[in-house]
Amino acid sequence: MANQLGTSLDYFSQGRSPTPWIVSSAVIVVSLLILLVLLVTAGSWLQAGLAAIALAAALIFSVQNGLFLRRFAAHSDRTRIDWQNAEPDLQRQSLSLEVLELSSILEVGDEPAHELQSAYIVAEDLAMRQIQQEDNFPLIRHITIGKAPFEAVMIKNDVVNCIDVSFLVVPDLRQEKIDAMMKKIARVKAAFADAGLRMKVRLMMVLVTQMTPEDEDKLRKILGKQRFEETPVDIDIRLLDFESLQKIYVTE
Repeated sequence: MANQLGTSLDYFSQGRSPTPWIVSSAVIVVSLLILLVLLVTAGSWLQAGLAAIALAAALIFSVQNGLFLRRFAAHSDRTRIDWQNAEPDLQRQSLSLEVLELSSILEVGDEPAHELQSAYIVAEDLAMRQIQQEDNFPLIRHITIGKAPFEAVMIKNDVVNCIDVSFLVVPDLRQEKIDAMMKKIARVKAAFADAGLRMKVRLMMVLVTQMTPEDEDKLRKILGKQRFEETPVDIDIRLLDFESLQKIYVTE
């Protein structure tokens, strides 16, 4: 069974724990209360009055801080995402389908298909490294979110980017594949709406290409805006050249 991950966006935030604030407030209030009692006992009324004012201010601060923490906790509940690690069987199935499609396009046999499998795994890994380098945000690899599997998820500026990777060797992206992506991201959007989550969902299509510059230009034309006019979410399309990725991360 896949391990359940931390499901709150606060899991990835760099904010500090509220515990020090709670402890500090309690120490200040108790200390001022003790000081007030001592001053009253000693008959130092002026100092006791000042201590009483300070104690009242500390109590007001503590109450306001407590209300803030309650709102913070409520917000955390509204930003809780239901995700899990993708099952290994699901990852193998997805990889097999991608390699089968590449084998069909290139018209190769079983033996070269193993090489394609290795190339696809390397291409996906290098692409994820590049995306993380460009956006400077951590990625969560191979995640099922809203019951839809993705190669990665990146949370950036209250936007949940669901990343789908494809390895293209010809200037074409089948409509069936685009439709499958749209169905997955629509499931994520519906799951967020049902849970009352207020984050924005975006599909990031990462296309790792191994083709001539002319074919890449054809691909860019194929991926024009008119092909994605009725998509349920915003789409971010990243084209990455496989050879260039290898030069950056593999060869010197």
